Amino acid sequence: MAASTPATVRKQIASGKTDPIYLILGSDEGERSRLAREFTEVVEKELRPFNVERLYGGETKPATLLQAVRMLPMLGPRRIVIVSQAEGVLTPKILNSESEEVSRDLEAFEKYVQSPSPQVTVIFEAGNLDRRRRVVKELLKCATVVTCSGIETERDAKRWVCDEVKRRKLSMDAEAVQALIARTGKDLPRLRADFERLVIYASGQATIGRTDVEAVVGPAVLQDNWEITRAIVQGKADVALREVALLFNAGVVPQQILGQLGWCVRERLASSKVKAAVDALYRTDLALKSSRGDGRIVIEQLVLELCGVRRDLRRG
Repeated sequence: MAASTPATVRKQIASGKTDPIYLILGSDEGERSRLAREFTEVVEKELRPFNVERLYGGETKPATLLQAVRMLPMLGPRRIVIVSQAEGVLTPKILNSESEEVSRDLEAFEKYVQSPSPQVTVIFEAGNLDRRRRVVKELLKCATVVTCSGIETERDAKRWVCDEVKRRKLSMDAEAVQALIARTGKDLPRLRADFERLVIYASGQATIGRTDVEAVVGPAVLQDNWEITRAIVQGKADVALREVALLFNAGVVPQQILGQLGWCVRERLASSKVKAAVDALYRTDLALKSSRGDGRIVIEQLVLELCGVRRDLRRG
């Protein structure tokens, strides 16, 4: 196993000299997703439709993965294959009727890992992997393994906020940064979610200030906010609506929930669904800011649309 860090990998991306296979792991889900996306920069923009392929583990069979990594680049020197939520394809739930075919394809992929194409870079982004599986053991042995850890100190939290502000070309005064960290502490999922809410709330402003933080970032709630994200990705509208109800009952305001849903759309939805989902987020944001309708109903309608139950909020 060749261990690396996000900073080192970003230098490789900037130089255009990447390793054949990366395995991005760790508790910082947002950083994992962002780092995986940044590999697209290795390929010239006009060639990305040909030489960048995004796969999602829950929607991908090992045979599809094999086909993707074996394909050579077109009109350029390198092809990029990004596999998000890779646990779905690396450790799949196998039906009896598929077991022989899936096992055969995974075995073939193990051989690819041992001798990968020098013209293809494959990036696996995953949360928890079953390290007892043979294919996972092979990846840990042969791939460049990158760990995206959470934050451990308030200084780490401040650095995270400042990096996000710089990356998005925003402005946030020092008092606002301190106020945000005072409310979130070292809880990275909450820090990320509250920062997303701030960005939405303060859109169009020159600077994010302390009063914006006080208006948007409230006390922590006991419910698992990220259960909504998981439910939407899986299309489970009943679970998502139940979690939304728990948040409203705990006093969370619609704009806060909208911020979390925005992160879900950008980071976790399949690329084929993102455009329609962003349109739905935009309409919902306008509806909330213009006080058109009950905020709770507007959010619930958005959740239904993101889960695929409603096709367009404007029809309701």
